[in-house]
Amino acid sequence: MKRSRFTEEQIIGMLKEHEAGTKTAEICRKHGISEATFYNYKAKYSGLEVSDARRLKALEEENAKLKKLLAEQMLDNAVLKDLASKKMVTPAAKRRAVAHAMQAHGVSERRACSILTIDRSSVRYRSTRPDDAVVRERMRAVAAVRRRFGYRRLQIMLAREGLAMNHKKFRRLYREERLQVRRRGGRKRALGTRSPILLPGGPNQRWSLDFLSDAFADGRRFRVLAVVDDFTRECLGLVADTSLSGLRVTRELDAIMACRGRPMSCVSDNGTELTSSAVLRWCQATGVEWQYIAPGKPQQNAFIESFNGRLRDECLNETLFTSLRHARQVLDAWRRDYNTIRPHSALKGMTPTDFAKHTTRRLQSEGATLPVALTANNGHQSTSGLQL
Repeated sequence: MKRSRFTEEQIIGMLKEHEAGTKTAEICRKHGISEATFYNYKAKYSGLEVSDARRLKALEEENAKLKKLLAEQMLDNAVLKDLASKKMVTPAAKRRAVAHAMQAHGVSERRACSILTIDRSSVRYRSTRPDDAVVRERMRAVAAVRRRFGYRRLQIMLAREGLAMNHKKFRRLYREERLQVRRRGGRKRALGTRSPILLPGGPNQRWSLDFLSDAFADGRRFRVLAVVDDFTRECLGLVADTSLSGLRVTRELDAIMACRGRPMSCVSDNGTELTSSAVLRWCQATGVEWQYIAPGKPQQNAFIESFNGRLRDECLNETLFTSLRHARQVLDAWRRDYNTIRPHSALKGMTPTDFAKHTTRRLQSEGATLPVALTANNGHQSTSGLQL
């Protein structure tokens, strides 16, 4: 509101002159105002004394302040109501909220920060971090191929390419790129007492065997025999066929032994193929001790069970098999990748093949007695690519 150039005392003095008999035109000419302004003064201050005029002005000023406070409070409530559904936890989210309040409601930055109780320094902060575009691009590329790899294995894969960084920063980039692996649901299993499994002390001291089942695109079923070295975690064989008898199992074990050597023992469940007379005759002929786990206790064969989980999650569930030949090609490629490229968390990020080579060199340098496999293979190449 435009402020008058006359005080209340002066305006009331003009009205007193008019009441004393002075003409309106003369009062207007004397004080330099128009007749309309004089009559406005008369309508507002007629019959008032100076003290009454001051009280009226104080009331008008107080009323104006109250209106301003009410308008500001209503604006604050509108901003808070607009942003009530938005999460403002991270500094970036807070900066976006302040920018939205400034653009949508026309408030200043200071006002928006005051309403949202945000420090202005955090809003004005500009990050000096590099954009890490190369790392993000490689992370997305590797994750697209290795869809069931978490951030730990992805970090090891990128470190091999020279893109090494702190694991906390890598996890932050991994989370920002939304590459988290979704956990597949499964049936609930009863929990029981689990006894610890003793880890073998060297390669070929114990092999684990188990069967997996899958289906082709046309619905036909097929089975996979998996053989794993419990110490090196190497996958020694993945045999796929529509049926696998006990005699077929012994033939595949003979083929692996021809390349790798004789194991000290084998462990498996109580399946009909693995408890058949063919397997018993093979154990007597080769001198290999065969151990069976207790019925309903797969945790006693935890190494092969863990391997089966990785195989099903990263290969079987990710591939639609069209034929038995296709299944064998995919399983063979995945086995080579598992042994030579895929980092293993239990081996501190090393691959099973690298771990086996490192163990062989260590045993030779310490002058220790080499396991059965290292003395029985006669220089043959193993199925994992390791020359023993």
